[in-house]
Amino acid sequence: MSNEEIIINAIIEGASSLGFSLAKEEITIERSKDLKHGDYATNIALKKAKAFGLPPQVLAGKIKDSISSSSIDKIEVAGPGFINFFMAAASLGSIVTKVLKEKEHFGDGTSKNKKINVEFVSANPTGDLHLGHTRGAAIGDSVANLLKKAGYDVTKEYYVNDCGNQVEHLGASLRARYHELFGEPLVLGADDYHGEDLIKIAKEIKEKYGDKYLKDDQESHDFFIRYGIDKELSKIKKDMADFRVNFDKYSYESDIRKGNTIERTISELKEKGYVYVQDGATYLKTTAFLDDKDRPIIKADGKYTYFMPDICYHYEKMSRGFDTLIDMLGADHHGYINRMKSALAMKGYSPDSLEIEIYQMVRVYKDGVEVKMSKRTGKGITHRELVEDVGVDAVRYFFAERAGGSHLDFNYDLATSKSKDNPVYYAQYAHARCVSLLQMGGDIPLIEEPIMLKNEKETEILKQIADFASMIENAAENRAPSKVAGYIQKLAQGVHEYYADTKIIDRTNIRLSGERLALMKAAMIVLENALSILGVSAPDKM
Repeated sequence: MSNEEIIINAIIEGASSLGFSLAKEEITIERSKDLKHGDYATNIALKKAKAFGLPPQVLAGKIKDSISSSSIDKIEVAGPGFINFFMAAASLGSIVTKVLKEKEHFGDGTSKNKKINVEFVSANPTGDLHLGHTRGAAIGDSVANLLKKAGYDVTKEYYVNDCGNQVEHLGASLRARYHELFGEPLVLGADDYHGEDLIKIAKEIKEKYGDKYLKDDQESHDFFIRYGIDKELSKIKKDMADFRVNFDKYSYESDIRKGNTIERTISELKEKGYVYVQDGATYLKTTAFLDDKDRPIIKADGKYTYFMPDICYHYEKMSRGFDTLIDMLGADHHGYINRMKSALAMKGYSPDSLEIEIYQMVRVYKDGVEVKMSKRTGKGITHRELVEDVGVDAVRYFFAERAGGSHLDFNYDLATSKSKDNPVYYAQYAHARCVSLLQMGGDIPLIEEPIMLKNEKETEILKQIADFASMIENAAENRAPSKVAGYIQKLAQGVHEYYADTKIIDRTNIRLSGERLALMKAAMIVLENALSILGVSAPDKM
């Protein structure tokens, strides 16, 4: 049980003995910024004074006197009615015992019995991933990891758009490159793909199949599209695996379009009165719910808009038993939110069953200047290139440490520097420092139930570690891996300052040294756990 939970339970029990009823969610426990004011504080007396018919200070005093807990050393009433708690040393130290016992499972939430689908990246398989995809991958994977840590049943999913105009252009571009290899002039349209990767794929086709697909018929048309998709998707999968992102499931638009799924869905929605025809196009009445205008699902030429297969895909996901769908989308998808929520409501699902997390654009700076083009290719910097240049750890950390709704200016120089100003290096160095201390004091038995850790730096680290589980819950609830990054920096700072100010290994006091080394091992474990959520490694040496 965390210190916050101990205090909350003590307040509820004490208030109950006074005839007052309090719920857990009503009580907020804050870390004290100044140890003179205790370890934790609550404003519950200020919040409930009117409801309980007592002045805040009087109510605070009564709650204070009603609390009895061996884990709490002292309680004080301060200011207009704040209640400050000073935890017993043994209570603070007990978190070390818990961490050393639970190891990588420390901070795991209890099972929520809820299934969540997190769909992210989902780049069209038509070329290299760009930095928007990189940010979506870093945030999406971290959100999924957070939710798993918090106790949810999570599926990481990638939706492959393998139909429509973009893959038609992919097939046409690949076919043009293939014909070029046989001496024919290269003919590429304005919307076709000019990437060098298609030249390599075309050469591979020629080596495997010779001139088999020179005849432009339906067979070759379908072949070039499917071959191109398979090769590009394979490349994306490798890029993601190298980025430590692995999906549980790949879903395909082509599967959605098979059979009569779309026609049946439109028929069902039409029976409910949500479909109408205007000017030759077919519309969905999304304004009946949350949308600002109705959306076309079939164009006047009879082709489906991209929205219609997407609706069927979201229905299919919900049919798998998910309680919540989370879509991680780029900055140009704001208008998508209410139309899809409306479509889900038409099927009887709660609009709240869908969450769409929007992440903003990325700019790269080097030597203080924005870098838009790659020196290697003269084109935009790709995901693969940035990861190769900077490293997985730095890219994943920097891309996840800022809230997705904020624009990200990626500082190339900072990300590759070995200084305390680089948050990745700073955090990893704290972990390596813990490992080094444990190696140096390897002959000293760890005291896993510390009672002598009382100085300010030790108390701060203990409280920071004790906050880990509640931070995970809060970050998961808010889909905010940036909160994990903030936590890592605070814990790393605590370790570095403790190392600088304290003689951790003191062979004249083996008992105290054993307790301090146990504290460092606990900090090391928690740093590993937190970094792993962001997909960042925790090296033993720097």
